[in-house]
Amino acid sequence: MNQKSSFASGIFLAVCFGFISACAPPPSTNTNTNTGPVATSTATPAAAQSTVADGDWPGYNRTLTSDRYSPLSQITIENVANLKQVCTFDVGESGNFQSGIVVVNNMLYLTTDANTIAIDPVTCQQKWKHHYEKPTPEGLRVNRGVAYADGKIFRGINTGYLMALDANTGQLVWESQMADAAKGETIPAAPIAWNGMVFIGQAGGDNKGVRGRMMAFNQADGKQVWSFDLVPVTGEGADTWPPETPENPRTGGATWTSYTLDAATGSLYVPVGNAAPDFDIKARPGLNLYTNSIVVLDAKTGAFREYYQLTPNDFHDWDVASAPAVIKTSGGKNLVVGAGKDGILHAVDPAQKKEIYKTPVTTIENVDTPFTADKTTHFCPGVQGGVEWNGPAFHPTANLIFVNSIDWCFNLKLFPENLKGERGKPFSGGTSVEEPFGTVDPKSKWKGYVTAINADDGTVKWKYDSPTPMVAGITATGGGLVFTADLNGDALAINAADGKVLWKQNTGAPVGGGVITYLAGGKQYVALATGITSKSWQTNAGNSKIVVYGLP
Repeated sequence: MNQKSSFASGIFLAVCFGFISACAPPPSTNTNTNTGPVATSTATPAAAQSTVADGDWPGYNRTLTSDRYSPLSQITIENVANLKQVCTFDVGESGNFQSGIVVVNNMLYLTTDANTIAIDPVTCQQKWKHHYEKPTPEGLRVNRGVAYADGKIFRGINTGYLMALDANTGQLVWESQMADAAKGETIPAAPIAWNGMVFIGQAGGDNKGVRGRMMAFNQADGKQVWSFDLVPVTGEGADTWPPETPENPRTGGATWTSYTLDAATGSLYVPVGNAAPDFDIKARPGLNLYTNSIVVLDAKTGAFREYYQLTPNDFHDWDVASAPAVIKTSGGKNLVVGAGKDGILHAVDPAQKKEIYKTPVTTIENVDTPFTADKTTHFCPGVQGGVEWNGPAFHPTANLIFVNSIDWCFNLKLFPENLKGERGKPFSGGTSVEEPFGTVDPKSKWKGYVTAINADDGTVKWKYDSPTPMVAGITATGGGLVFTADLNGDALAINAADGKVLWKQNTGAPVGGGVITYLAGGKQYVALATGITSKSWQTNAGNSKIVVYGLP
């Protein structure tokens, strides 16, 4: 059936849960390699680490629960029009700049593929720079930022290492190998830190033979604490895949953005990518667990708790990409809300053990049509559609969830020859050797949205139409504002109540990285990571920059 809908009132995608037997014979556990307890360290106690000072932004999504809400209220709907550029920092290189921005203890941190940099959050003067000498592999060369805990910052390197740096000096404290770049694995995700541990997984799930893993490491010395297979080869869940062969190895389920943790329950929420071959579903019949899911683990031990498969039987490369938010609505509901490349905001109520609503946030068209080798299929959201690496923000007072999204459709037909490639290379089954993920519509047809959604019932309160895809971070504040930016380079302040743009200023380059707010010297600032140069996004930005705004 050909479905065509922009913000349709109903949606046709099923959702499977780890606790609903109707979905399949669901697993309740998975292969888990637990290498022992956390070694003794001087890490900040868990209770302290889960509490964020109002003026800080210590992780990719600010809080461990990934709500992307700052209570700061010096900048308001009344005075935001007076925002002026305070300073800029030239990163000194051009690239696919998707770094989240972290601010803590009067230091602002950013990353590129191989560099980690600390600057003054008021003057943009560089404090230190750490360069990773080992060359990273060819490819996207993306890094999404650091996590801070106990005087150290932690980040992944695409050579396959997790490393810790001294937050004050940038000196290397330790590095720990966690992935194999030679096999097509990378580590672009921004880790999170809690209870003496650092949590991160590896990417590369579109590459033949790469299977996702989620891991925890000791903050003090980098030793692995536990590892969980997001695509099981043995044990429960393994029978949701066809038998492996050398030509068709079990592939997918990687992670590449960031993660969420509920300190009250010790639950770690892992957004899991698609299965591969991405588009040739006949090559991998079954639910292919735990791909396209939010997987919930015991953060301390890595033990499996449950899963929510948001897009079962996916054949569009619709990862559950961004970290979900764990929120409490004004109606008293404790929800897990996640938005993926399927273009839908999903809200799961763990207490009821069901999804209570799903709200489309972009155009959804022709998604039931199977791909074939003899005809090109046009579908939306495309491979670069829906919601990408920056997930929703939640404003608890307004009881609204804000979601950035992309409206950019794709064209694809199957190309079985792509399945004969070597391990570690794209294993998509799509279109051609040159275009393994299909072809995107002309740039003239791209656009995006910011959608405000009632957190209790999923109804849309307002929608902002953007002339470009919205891939940058989105942040809600106590001043009644939503800050974000677009690929034209326009920084935006939107009234959280009604969606009106109250302030717009061009940064000079397309924005695909973090958009945050923080306090420094008793004053509120807004910072953006600008300058994304990407073949996929058809942008060429020159050197990347951090741009900081404040009131006069």
